[in-house]
Amino acid sequence: MVIIQSAEVTLGQRRSDDRVPLLSGGRYREPPLRHLWLGLQRSSWFLMVYLAVFVIYLSLGAFVFGSMEQPVERQLHLEIRNRIEKFLLKYPILPEQELDALLMDVVQATNRGVAVTRNVSSEPNWSFGQSFFFAGTVVTTIGYGHVTPLSEGGKIFCIVYALIGIPMTLMLLTALVDRLMVPSTWLLRYLNAKLGHLYQPFNIRVFHLLVIATILVVFFFLVPAGVFNVLEPDWNYLDSIYYCFISLTTIGLGDYIPGDSPNQPLRPLYKIGTTVYLLIGLVFMVLTLTVFYEIPQLNVGSVFLLKSDEYVANASAYDSEKARIQGGPSLGGVMPSSLGSSTTSAVPFGSYGAGYGATEEELGRPSRQIVRVKSRREEDSPSPEDTTPVHARP
Repeated sequence: MVIIQSAEVTLGQRRSDDRVPLLSGGRYREPPLRHLWLGLQRSSWFLMVYLAVFVIYLSLGAFVFGSMEQPVERQLHLEIRNRIEKFLLKYPILPEQELDALLMDVVQATNRGVAVTRNVSSEPNWSFGQSFFFAGTVVTTIGYGHVTPLSEGGKIFCIVYALIGIPMTLMLLTALVDRLMVPSTWLLRYLNAKLGHLYQPFNIRVFHLLVIATILVVFFFLVPAGVFNVLEPDWNYLDSIYYCFISLTTIGLGDYIPGDSPNQPLRPLYKIGTTVYLLIGLVFMVLTLTVFYEIPQLNVGSVFLLKSDEYVANASAYDSEKARIQGGPSLGGVMPSSLGSSTTSAVPFGSYGAGYGATEEELGRPSRQIVRVKSRREEDSPSPEDTTPVHARP
């Protein structure tokens, strides 16, 4: 007979034979079937519902953007048409078709980052500062699109450069965030020490997240927006905040680009400084998202994963097996064994999304334990000393 003192089956960690150990008898059985609803797993149903909600969300965005932007677009179109008509009346000798062709060429050149008007600085787009800024937008996947390679060689190099640079950037962000998680964890433990007797662990972790998010908003949105508002003559404060958000979320629409105003002083240095700001801001953005996803209660995306089905199925099997072994109400986590000794109740699953650097006690979760198997034969069988003849014993 085998006594299992404690057991654990953590999520995503299965034995090589893919069998779930029972809590008594030392036997193994196949894992329980996942919950199926009309032939589909639980997570698949949740995913289908989520896809429907996502499509509705996209449709809602299309409706709102269209209703808000179409009137402004029509008004701007009318103003441009009126200016063209006045220009043709003032210069009737110029054919309208020629003017349209000229305007089309100007628009195409502007879309490719080539300015042709005289009131724009004649500094080339591919100076070192401009090129450094472009390289930063490529490897960070911001990609404003205001300046693009014009030559075929430049396009090929951009593809190769991005294939190498994007993974390098991801590794850099991961390494920096890993180090920033150390002081973040210190802050979380400090909050636990000071507030643990007053609030639940979940509330403390949410407060910790709010502290990190506040630092992000203040030092990477509000303060930089004020700096851009001063340096960019055509931007107001809302435009500056809009640029910071669009850039640090890597949306990169390209409608606002710092350093492109006419007669911008120290333009190369300004571009390099903006690139450094974007890199540091992305690091802290990833740090905030990491802290967010370390809170299991807020990580609702886990219900759409296939391993969530395995978790639910194993949890049901564990509960039923535990109730069968105990044969009654809970005994406070201690199950009597057949030898009269008490053994600690097993915790079958590790908590999903365990916190970074925090102990299980700090997070309010049951501690993990290790499976230890001991045979009764080993206890009942005599030791080597007992089997030694008396005259031969030392």
